[in-house]
Amino acid sequence: MNAEVMILKGIKYAVLPFEAWEKLQKYLEELQDIADCNEIKARIDRGKGEYFPASVVDALLDGENAIKTFREYRGLTQAELAEKADLSVVMIKKLESGATCGSIKTIKAIASALNLTVDDLI
Repeated sequence: MNAEVMILKGIKYAVLPFEAWEKLQKYLEELQDIADCNEIKARIDRGKGEYFPASVVDALLDGENAIKTFREYRGLTQAELAEKADLSVVMIKKLESGATCGSIKTIKAIASALNLTVDDLI
């Protein structure tokens, strides 16, 4: 890859063709994906995570509500989740519909009730 070096105000810059920049960006994204996968695998290997079926992953990637997706995966009704999280059914419905985001305390309670981390839900 050829790049021209410029110095502006004492700082070196590499100037390269836009096509090369796009290619570099693609490689960086792929490297980040690999790093993310390795981190997830390491968490699972340390017992700090679990595997989910493709249907759950696909639903999350498709933008489905995480609370609803994980609640259904765990086989809970909204009322059962509300009871386990010490919340009202109305709050669960609002969270699942996107009418509210909920406080961090609420999200922590739901994560605990679903045996997940807060990160899994946000």
